[in-house]
Amino acid sequence: MSAVEHLRATLAANRFMPVPPPGLILCGDGDFRAIGLKFLGHLVGRGGLAPDARVLDLGCGVGRIALPLTQYLSAGGAYDGVDIMPAPIRWCAETITPVYPNFRFRALDLHHPLYNPGGAEAADGVTLPFPDASFDFVCMISLLTHLEPAELTRYAQEVARVLTPGGRCFATAFLLNPPARTALRAGRNSGPAHLGFDPDEPGPVLYADPAAPLAAVAFDEDFLLERFLRFGLVRRARAGYGAWSGRVSPFFQDLCVFERT
Repeated sequence: MSAVEHLRATLAANRFMPVPPPGLILCGDGDFRAIGLKFLGHLVGRGGLAPDARVLDLGCGVGRIALPLTQYLSAGGAYDGVDIMPAPIRWCAETITPVYPNFRFRALDLHHPLYNPGGAEAADGVTLPFPDASFDFVCMISLLTHLEPAELTRYAQEVARVLTPGGRCFATAFLLNPPARTALRAGRNSGPAHLGFDPDEPGPVLYADPAAPLAAVAFDEDFLLERFLRFGLVRRARAGYGAWSGRVSPFFQDLCVFERT
């Protein structure tokens, strides 16, 4: 058993991690705890997340990543979770922070047509409420898949600003490239998780549902990489490509790890 597998097994046996009420689990399907533990394994195994890291979780939701991290981060580590949905943030702040004071949560009042339609501020002008170089590790799980290109660019800029040199960003996305388009054309993603992207659309951005464009957004891989690279965020290795397009993969979205130069 690898160190990451041992970590997952140990945390899976912990029955005292709370699970939020179903009405607050607004993003993602499947077992809440199991998915969180799986992603923790990716953060450690692929991303190199250290126990004493200062972590920023953008789009933290109701704590799917925060809860297993409470069992992994040491007293020297810290966690800040940010989301645009106030109810999940409130639950995290009331449930997690009193037990783990180094875990903090805050809501940003950014407009999003699905997740915060009454938001007062535009996401393409967001300034994260943190000083420069204040984090060692940034998570963006199921966030880029709900952004317009200008918003993607602004988030990449802000992530680069708040990361320390050498800090890392773990991000998931739907990355369009020739193998993904070939799989989509072959209809290999026609199962229950079928998203509806048209592989013959030119890009660089595709929407799965034109009636609700930000429900699922895919970017040409080179387009997304350039947006991160222009702010000094270099992808460390080839992406872990997911099953969303029809590939055979243990994860759904594509996984990327960027490093701040």
